[in-house]
Amino acid sequence: MSPKYPKDKFLYKRLFSLFGQRFLGNGLVTALDHEQWYKQRRIMDPAFSSLYLRGLMGTFNETAEKLMSKLSEIADEKTEAKMLKLVNCVTLDVITKVAFGVDLELLKNNNDSLFPKAIETCLKGMVHYVRDNLFEFNPKNRPFINEVKEACHLLRTTGAQWIQERKTAMQNGDDVPKDILTQIIKTAGKEESMTKEDEELMLDNFVTFFIAGQETTANQLAFCIMELARHPDILEKVKKEVDDVIGMKHDITYDDLGKLIYLTQVLKETLRIYPTAPGTSRDVHEDLIIDGIRIPGGFTCFLSSYVTGRMDKFFKDPLTFDPDRFHPDAPKPYFCYYPFALGPRSCLGQNFAQMEAKVVMAKLLQRFDFTLIPGQTFGILDTATLRPDGGVVCLVKHRNHTQ
Repeated sequence: MSPKYPKDKFLYKRLFSLFGQRFLGNGLVTALDHEQWYKQRRIMDPAFSSLYLRGLMGTFNETAEKLMSKLSEIADEKTEAKMLKLVNCVTLDVITKVAFGVDLELLKNNNDSLFPKAIETCLKGMVHYVRDNLFEFNPKNRPFINEVKEACHLLRTTGAQWIQERKTAMQNGDDVPKDILTQIIKTAGKEESMTKEDEELMLDNFVTFFIAGQETTANQLAFCIMELARHPDILEKVKKEVDDVIGMKHDITYDDLGKLIYLTQVLKETLRIYPTAPGTSRDVHEDLIIDGIRIPGGFTCFLSSYVTGRMDKFFKDPLTFDPDRFHPDAPKPYFCYYPFALGPRSCLGQNFAQMEAKVVMAKLLQRFDFTLIPGQTFGILDTATLRPDGGVVCLVKHRNHTQ
C-alpha cells in the first residue's frame, strides 16, 4: 500500500523489452521512477474518470451486441461455442474502439486479425523471458524468439501509426473521438517538454493498454462463465437479478450496472479464485520484521493474490465458489483480496474492466442458456495472466422467456 515500497526492479525491468525488442518500456505498469510514473498517471487519469466511463456505455453495449449476434448464430446452428476465444474477441474489439477509435470487427472477421495472436505471443514470450534467464541462449528457441520480437514490433508500429493519424486529425481540427488516445495526446501536449522518450512512452502505454485492457478481462469473463455453468443454483439466481433489473431492454445503462449487485458479487468471487493478474512484487529497502522474524533490507517481496484468495485463514472453504462472500453486508476482506493490486499503483482500468464485464455478462444471461460440453478440464493455464486451460466450450441455447 505504501509508496515507500517501489516496484521490483528485476521483474519490471525485464518487461521493458522482450529479447531486445522494446515491449512495455516505461509505461504505466513498468515505470519504476516515481516522477515518471506520476506524470503518466496524471495524463491518464481523466480518461478513466466516472464521467468519461459513463460515456462509454454506448460502445460497451454495441460491442457486446456483436457477441450476442455471434452466439445467436452458434445457437441456431447448434455448434459448440468456444467462450474464451469469443470473449477475447469482444474485449479486444472494445479496447481498440474505446481506447483508440479503431473498429477491428474481430467477431465478424472470424478472428483472422493479427492482434489476438500477437498479444498471445508477447505474453508467452514474457513468461519465458522473465522466468528463464537462459531461454534466449538455447538455439532451439530462436524461431519462437523471432516470433515474439515480430509480435512486439507489430503492436508498436500499429500504435505509432494510430497515434500519428490521430495527431494529424487533431492538428487539422477534425472531429476526433474523446477516447483514451486523444486524452493521452492532449494531456501529453500540456506537458512542458515532449522529448523523443515521451513519444516512446506514448507507445509504451499503447502496448500496456492493449495487453492489460484486453487479456485479463477476457479471462475473467471466461472463468465466470465456467463457474456459473458449474453452479446451476448461482446461475439461476444471477439470471433472475438480470431479468429483474434489465428485463427485455436492449441497451444497458450506467445506472443499471449499480443495481446488478449479485452479478457484481459473482464477478468479484471469480477474481478471488482466479485473479487473472495473479500477483505483484515490491522491493523492500529497509529491515522488516514479519511474524517475529527480522529480515534484512534489500529483498524483494512477492505478493500473490492467487495464494491469499485460496487460504482458509482468510476465506472459509476457499475452493468453494460462493458469491455471498462479497454480499454488501459481509465483512470486507481487507488486504487478502487484491485482484487489481492496492495503493497508489493499483490498476487504473479496474472500473473500466468491471463495467465492460458486467455489460457482457448481463446481456449473455439475459438472452442465453449455456452448459459446458462434458469431459472438459478445469485447469488453469499460466501465461503471465491466468486463463482457463480448457477454453470453456459450451452449448448455447436461446432463453425462453415465456414462463
